[in-house]
Amino acid sequence: MDNLQIARQMTNFNKTAFDSSFSAITMVIEQNEKMVDAFLSQATWMPEEGKKSITDWLAAYRNSCSDFKKIVDGNYAKVEAYFDKQ
Repeated sequence: MDNLQIARQMTNFNKTAFDSSFSAITMVIEQNEKMVDAFLSQATWMPEEGKKSITDWLAAYRNSCSDFKKIVDGNYAKVEAYFDKQ
């Protein structure tokens, strides 16, 4: 087995591990968002500005996570393209 084949297998393993971990983290984030939404709908004492700040924060976090995933996927695609050229 040559070095290129080993590097390709290592990259594929790392991508699979990252995808699995990111999927698990995404499920936890979605569950936390549901909890926060339930809390905010029952929090009559909290002003609307506070509720809006929290929902904006959650939306920004969700967008940042999806941007991070796109960047990582793009970089894995670049590595795979490099291996294909060899």
